[in-house]
Amino acid sequence: MTTAFALANGTSRQGLDLPWLHHYGPIYGCNALYKDFEPDVLVATDAPISGRIQDSGYSQRRAFYTRRCHPNSGARQIPKKYYGNSSGPVAAALAAIDGHHHVYLIGYDLGPTGDGKFNNVYAGTEFYKARGTPPTFTGNWIRQISTVIQDFPGVRWTRVYGETTMKHAELDRLSNLEHLEMSLFLARINKQKDS
Repeated sequence: MTTAFALANGTSRQGLDLPWLHHYGPIYGCNALYKDFEPDVLVATDAPISGRIQDSGYSQRRAFYTRRCHPNSGARQIPKKYYGNSSGPVAAALAAIDGHHHVYLIGYDLGPTGDGKFNNVYAGTEFYKARGTPPTFTGNWIRQISTVIQDFPGVRWTRVYGETTMKHAELDRLSNLEHLEMSLFLARINKQKDS
């Protein structure tokens, strides 16, 4: 069974050692992640950050998917079925499209921080809302993630959660999605390393 990790930018993933995680499978990431760590596949659907990523030369070095590919940038078009989706759901879909049988969803908090504010590790940086601002509406993300998981019933999906991860009834109804607390996730990965 091949394992992959889809990373969104919810604060529950803060402190996760991404180079260490990369030893266990490819990483599919979103947006500003590339500034801290170069995942195997990066997705950015919003035009401003997508343009910056392409102009930086990143899409010449690594797989990068977006809606609007600049000529000769090396960027790849998001698959038609997921063209209208946000970056996190597209990253998850690409992991399944690439044939991985177990996909961990990490940082898919899908809601505000504990104090009801914007939940993103890049809050306050270029292209992101300021820290302490009202949360982003997550209804579309929840619907899109649910659709992706249902589109790939043969994939085992695991949503890793932390203190800032929101619970959603729509996700709880999906038979091929399990929920796993971050400390248990780390123990599971370490056990794979030792076996």
